Amino acid sequence: MSKIIAIANQKGGVGKTTTCINLAASLAATNKNVLLIDLDPQGNATMGSGIDKNDTEFTTCDLLLGDTTLAELVVKRASNEDIQYDVLPGNSDLTAAEVALMDMPNRERQLRNALEDVREQYDYILIDCPPSLNMLTLNALVAANSVMIPMQCEYYALEGLSALMETVESIRSTVNPELHIEGLLRTMYDPRNNLANDVSGQLLLHFPKKVYRTVIPRNVRLAEAPSHGIPVISYDKSSRGALAYLALAGEILRNEENATLSGAAGA
Repeated sequence: MSKIIAIANQKGGVGKTTTCINLAASLAATNKNVLLIDLDPQGNATMGSGIDKNDTEFTTCDLLLGDTTLAELVVKRASNEDIQYDVLPGNSDLTAAEVALMDMPNRERQLRNALEDVREQYDYILIDCPPSLNMLTLNALVAANSVMIPMQCEYYALEGLSALMETVESIRSTVNPELHIEGLLRTMYDPRNNLANDVSGQLLLHFPKKVYRTVIPRNVRLAEAPSHGIPVISYDKSSRGALAYLALAGEILRNEENATLSGAAGA
């Protein structure tokens, strides 16, 4: 069964969508079957994967409103030479879906229920959440096994982190007891910035087991790749950004392996 990771942060501009696209591609490069779900009305993960968000027959909106099942959707495959991962596209229709969900029974479970049909087909399902704690994000957190939190190392990031962790704890204590923090990912990191180093130190001090060792640097190639509709490892695989996301994929896979071995040893 796949592992479902919601990539979330209510603060915008922290590299959330960039992480979703490039982690999907990096995991796919290790021969993992990956599905990327774009749950953000901006549709940036869709466009960044080479899919026109305005020219798709079905989107995540149709799935959430029960107009079709995920198994019936034509899941768009990103055709980036040697990198292949599936995408469930999203666009501005998701704004209407958020409003419609408010009047639906089991509104927070729509995505979770829809994914049951395809979970066996994928090793990893990554969900790109909107930059707010709304009904779309709630659906992602109820469906997910864990949450990855990309964040810049700046003062306000710590404040937002507290709010998101409270939300995760609330969901875990009510509708999704298996939900946990997958990890905190430092993005757009510049080691020459004293504040970035200070905040990074605070994260490591307070969350020593949750902060990824991998750090995503500020990188021009990472910023350029979305305009070409491809992940950075297809755009410039030798760039610092590409190498960082490949390292992150490797770290996630090692963590999974270690967790499996620990579980087997304790059984």
